[in-house]
Amino acid sequence: MDDEKPITEQAMETITTAVEATKDAAVIAVKKVRKAAKKVAKKVAAKKAKKSSKKAAKKASKKAAKKSAKKSAKKAVKKSAKTAAKKKKKAKKSKR
Repeated sequence: MDDEKPITEQAMETITTAVEATKDAAVIAVKKVRKAAKKVAKKVAAKKAKKSSKKAAKKASKKAAKKSAKKSAKKAVKKSAKTAAKKKKKAKKSKR
């Protein structure tokens, strides 16, 4: 402490210094919090993207499976119809 300055002036300087230090600390803390929040947001976004892509993939595979099942069912019906027709023709030919 400086004995030549009045106590009130010394107190004001001390308070000003403390306020400035607190302000600087607050600014630094806010910056750190923002940085951390961005990191967390990126991770969360990545996880959500993974989840949504997994869901989309699941949905697509289900759709594809349904489509292929429908197609194979249609093909099976057509094939059985063709073979039945061929058998009929063979039966007719063998009767002659």
